[in-house]
Formats: sequence, C-alpha cells, structure tokens
Amino acid sequence: MLDPKDHLAATLKLTRQTQGLSLDKTAEKTGVSKAMLGQIERGESSPTVATLWKIATGLGVSLSTFIEPVPETKTQTIVRTADTIRQHPGDDGLMIAPLFPFEQAFGFEFLELTFLPGYERISEAHEPGVMEIVSLITGQLDILSDGQWHNLKQGQSIRFAGDRTHGYRNPTDAKAVVHTLIHYPHRP
Repeated sequence: MLDPKDHLAATLKLTRQTQGLSLDKTAEKTGVSKAMLGQIERGESSPTVATLWKIATGLGVSLSTFIEPVPETKTQTIVRTADTIRQHPGDDGLMIAPLFPFEQAFGFEFLELTFLPGYERISEAHEPGVMEIVSLITGQLDILSDGQWHNLKQGQSIRFAGDRTHGYRNPTDAKAVVHTLIHYPHRP
C-alpha cells in the first residue's frame, strides 16, 4: 500500500492536472497557498484535515480522495478495520479512518473520526448539496449546525447540511469516536 503522504501528493497533483489547473489557479480555488500546495505535492507537508477539506471542496472531490485510494473490488463483500487504516493527518487532534472512501457509484464516503480531548474546528461550507450524518459511538461531541451547538451523547446521531458552516467540538477530556457518512449528490 502506498504511504499516505505519497498518495496525497500524487492524488493532488493528478487531480489538479486533470482539471487543467496551475498551482496558482488551484490556490485561488481552494484558499490554500501556492507554497503549501507545492509542499504537499512534493510530499514535504502533512496538511491538517481542515486544509484537506479546503482543497477537496475547491477541487470538487471528496475528502477521502486524498486519504486513501478507492478499494479495487466493487462487487464483492469488503471488510475493513478502522485500527488498520486510521491516520492522523497534520497532527491536529483528529484521527480519520476512511472505512469506505468515496465511490462515484454510491455518492458517499463513510468515515470513522476520532476527536481527541479539547478538539474544536469550525468547518467552511462544502459544495452545494453535501449532507453529513454523524453517529456518536463513544464519548461526547458537540456539533454546530444552523448556528446552534448540538450536544451528542453516545448512541445519538445528527444529520445536517454540510454546505453551510458547521463545526465539531470535543469539550471533554476523553476521546470521542463517530461514524460519519458524507453524501455528495452532484458528482458525475
């Protein structure tokens, strides 16, 4: 399996080139500096999940596109274990396991996210029509949607529009683990 940093570098460069974009144009579309994009493409930088989201949204691709290749088999049963694929990109208090990366045929990605104690992030709006469903497996987590923080307890789920500003906050001193499904309705 390709090293996560190498996969990210190769995928960003290929996505950018496939769309006919220079680093300058990519920086304009994503809000991420040309210098940072160049460092990522050269494998010199491990961006945070927030930065990856900005790049993914600006380029119109899923977050998991940059984390792991789509599994090769599409017609057979696939079993994946979060412990073997969990990553800590950018070391920003969030670990991510792309249980099922985005596939065009399904229109969604299914992730396990682990929010370390004290983690907080306000996420910019994703592309129009994106929906997120978050189910809390362990711990406690606050989700910001429609301008209001919702406190999730273990076993609770929330669905919200990912195409608006939203956020995640772990106000406790224990990790919070969620399963999240992100649906991208406008992908060809």
